[in-house]
Amino acid sequence: MGRNTRRRPTGPRRATFAAFALMLGGGGLVAANVYASATEGSSGTDAQTRSAAAGTIDCPDVGSKLTEVPDQARGDVDKELASLDQQVAEAYQQLQAATPEQRQDSGYTDDHIMKPLKEKRGETLDRIGNAMDQAGQRPDGLDAMAGCSMRTWNNQNAGQDAGAAQSGGQQDQAGQQDQGGQQNGGQQQGNGGQAGNGPVAADFVDITKVGANVQGTPRNGGRASTGSFTTECGVNANRIFNTDNVIVAPGVNNGAHHTHDYVGNQKINAFSSNDNFLQGGTSCQNKSDLSAYYWPVLRLQDGTQEFDQNKDGGGKEGNVGKILTAQQAQIRYVGNPTSKVVAIPQFLRIITGDAKTTTNGLANANAHWSCTGFEDKVQLTEQYPLCPQGSKVVRTFAFQSCWDGRNIDSANHRTHVAFADPASGACPNGFKAIPQLTMRLVYDVPTPTIANGQVKNPYAVDGFPEQLHKAATDHDDFVSITTGGLAGKIADCINSGRDCGAGNGDGTGSNGGATQQPSGQPTDRPSEKPTDQPTQEPTAQPTEEPTTPPAGDDQGNAGSGKGGNGGYQGRTAQPTATQTRQQSDGDPTMSSTTEPKVYVSAKASRSAAAGAEQGGSGNGGDNGDGSVQDQGTGGNGSVQAQGTGGNTSVVGDQTEPQGGDLAETGTTLWPAAAGAVLLLGGLFLLTRTRRRA
Repeated sequence: MGRNTRRRPTGPRRATFAAFALMLGGGGLVAANVYASATEGSSGTDAQTRSAAAGTIDCPDVGSKLTEVPDQARGDVDKELASLDQQVAEAYQQLQAATPEQRQDSGYTDDHIMKPLKEKRGETLDRIGNAMDQAGQRPDGLDAMAGCSMRTWNNQNAGQDAGAAQSGGQQDQAGQQDQGGQQNGGQQQGNGGQAGNGPVAADFVDITKVGANVQGTPRNGGRASTGSFTTECGVNANRIFNTDNVIVAPGVNNGAHHTHDYVGNQKINAFSSNDNFLQGGTSCQNKSDLSAYYWPVLRLQDGTQEFDQNKDGGGKEGNVGKILTAQQAQIRYVGNPTSKVVAIPQFLRIITGDAKTTTNGLANANAHWSCTGFEDKVQLTEQYPLCPQGSKVVRTFAFQSCWDGRNIDSANHRTHVAFADPASGACPNGFKAIPQLTMRLVYDVPTPTIANGQVKNPYAVDGFPEQLHKAATDHDDFVSITTGGLAGKIADCINSGRDCGAGNGDGTGSNGGATQQPSGQPTDRPSEKPTDQPTQEPTAQPTEEPTTPPAGDDQGNAGSGKGGNGGYQGRTAQPTATQTRQQSDGDPTMSSTTEPKVYVSAKASRSAAAGAEQGGSGNGGDNGDGSVQDQGTGGNGSVQAQGTGGNTSVVGDQTEPQGGDLAETGTTLWPAAAGAVLLLGGLFLLTRTRRRA
């Protein structure tokens, strides 16, 4: 029997093998953890890139540039402008329906989307020109506004470049990614949102991390009108909805391309006019107030399919999710710090804010977002607030408060009214101060969650589909419709320094509410057909109103107190910080005596990081391309970014929470730590073994 001559491993050799095993195992753990972290990080980065790179269609806003349209051409022009909006909406829907590969193919998008859009717009612009030519006033440069451009968030200037706009649809190729919304309980990619057209994570900011940006208001002069008048019109509990806009698109179904909440007048739609406004009834306690107060609905994008899921202006145009009813809708008229006010003329129309800021820029933006408990410190324009527990989302509006004294509307629905000077509160030359309409809407909104560059269950304001549900697109609409001399009584109350109207505790202004209509469905349209006459028409000076109100009129102390000048709120071409106090809507969960003051302010500048992520410059200066513009100084308390030169962001260094804490970090890094220990142990054992050998 042969002898086994194989040598068994000695102690040092065994130790050497063990050391190498420890080193290999530890190195493997470290390598695997590094690879996993890199993969996870790139996944989040890719998600953010998709959101940032996804884009929209940017077309010149023809309506805003038509400042003069002959009265006899107004009706035809309004309808053609509505056609332009429809064409852009359809082109954006076509872009969304394309495959990612098609969207990245400039040849495909040019041939199938941008060039056909330019042709349609050109034909519509010709009809606008012809209508105005027949009235003897054809504008120059209409043809130049036919072309549109593709706009992506890593090149915001694409939508503002005049050359690109005239190219008939030159697509900016940088970073076009999947824009299709993959429905998953409110979590999407591309442009984000339940329908794939916004919002994205960068559209939200934790309000507790935003620096204070609200300042004071102008001091009152000797002729200041310091009173206020509150009207109580409910919160649209009747669920009166439609997608029309009687101001911008009279006689056009779905002229708004998004759904509006209505309080006050209960029969406002595209076919309403001066001839039938007074027939609408009202939800206001004061039955002399038949004014139309309407705004885009706020939705929670949690996967809910609302009644309009398959309708124009609703789900068919990217406005999806659960419609939220405001818990409070406070409507209050305030005065002017430098002069008395004149009565608001009958049928005056005012639009405040701009529903197209995503493509138009922020020149006419007047959106203000905050949270209860923060309104006197922080107001946001370009981001939605993430409110802390127990705090509610607040939308606030301060309308233009200067009137040209002649017209109840204008061609672009802006030039007949103006904002007072932010420093002094005075109206521009040729304009008269009118009671300033202010509105405050309070919502109980579940706070969205943000992780890995994606937002889950976001909330957003309704809008045009190509505007991507940005916070800055928020806006509000108003048509003044009163009876019984109410307009004059409002002016008299404000001029005399009294606080009048609903909530005064003396029983006035409580003469009932509107009859409840079936919940969940929009109201039917009136049977009358649109008339041949345009619904917008100039009026002469308003007639004198009686100064002594009859019995039963809403008079008395609103209990809201005075804010320097009775709650004056003003704004120039840029939204400025202003202040007022609002009377509680009577919501049982919020006391009118403990309700915080209402402050309306300018937009908060985004940080440089946010600007880079969304394509903005992040350094102040609105270039009309979505970049941030720093607010100018002004005695009215215009918001300024805090810091040297006004370029330091008031929203902090990030646009969204930087998810993860120490415990989460530990769970992610423990394999690498264990591997490092094993690797070091192997090296130590190998060194000692070599020394003994």
